[in-house]
Amino acid sequence: MATAPAAVVFDIFGTLFSLDRLGERLEAAGLAKSSLQLLFAGTLRDAFAMEVAGDYRPFREVMAGNLEVLFATSGRQAESAAIERVLDGFKELEVFPDVRSAFELLRDRGIRVATLGNGSASTVRLLLERAGLAPLVQAVLSVEDVKHWKPHRAAYQHAERQLGLRADQLALVAAHAWDVQGAKRAGWRAAWVSRADKRFHPAMHRADATGDTVDEAVRALLRA
Repeated sequence: MATAPAAVVFDIFGTLFSLDRLGERLEAAGLAKSSLQLLFAGTLRDAFAMEVAGDYRPFREVMAGNLEVLFATSGRQAESAAIERVLDGFKELEVFPDVRSAFELLRDRGIRVATLGNGSASTVRLLLERAGLAPLVQAVLSVEDVKHWKPHRAAYQHAERQLGLRADQLALVAAHAWDVQGAKRAGWRAAWVSRADKRFHPAMHRADATGDTVDEAVRALLRA
């Protein structure tokens, strides 16, 4: 078995926390609950496009813009109050039931736990507090501090600096192949959680470990 990482860094939305509540907010706003996947994918697409073009906009702003487009596409006027109500759903996301055991395992092994997200750190801290997980997390990091979205290398380097660790001492756990790609390119180890996508994108750098849940992915990572 390879040397265990000194810290494991977790993606947040879709990895640690379910987006179902956001779908409920969309439905309450008169949009199809199924439009959640389109909204999230469109937000990432446009943020990544701006990143490549040399621009940066925070998560909430990019998603608000995609909500405007979504409302217009559905033939409805995009009211700012309705958009804000949908976005406020991020503060009510529920943690996946397999997360706590993974965090506790890492704590028991003496491995630090951190999060690194494309959204705001304040929202993530609120979610962790609500889920009772905050005491298990040593650092809550956001790309807003470096103004580069994951999977840009600068986002992972920001985590290295904040944690005081080298790339080869870190591992990422994420439910998104593009995040695994970014971490691997940055020199990290990575584990992929097959929550939504049941097949890892074959064009991207393969994860060091996989699992159907965060707990399984972490255990497989520690065995790798």
